[in-house]
Amino acid sequence: MTETEALDTHLQELRRGTVVLACLRLLIEPGYGYALLEQLQARGFDTDTNTLYPLLRRLEKQGHLTSVWNTDEARPRKFYRTSAQGRRLARALEQDFTAIADAIAGLPRAETDEEH
Repeated sequence: MTETEALDTHLQELRRGTVVLACLRLLIEPGYGYALLEQLQARGFDTDTNTLYPLLRRLEKQGHLTSVWNTDEARPRKFYRTSAQGRRLARALEQDFTAIADAIAGLPRAETDEEH
């Protein structure tokens, strides 16, 4: 595995949980999948449709999101919204994320590529 491939793998693992939190926070206001994908990407969450749509279905099945179909336009769209249960989950994830970020900030930094 090249260094670039290793980095990509680890970044994907690191970001996986943050996308859940980002979705729960962004969907406080109702939104549909493609618009949410664009919002995530604009905010630096590199996500694709093969990740996002199964995640939305899973969060809905778990009760963290609710959904309604909007058939007023030519193309029906399923709009998702964070449920009360999802808002509680988002608050818990935010607290844990902050604690982890604080803990990481307190660790020594790898400032050079030299081995000691």
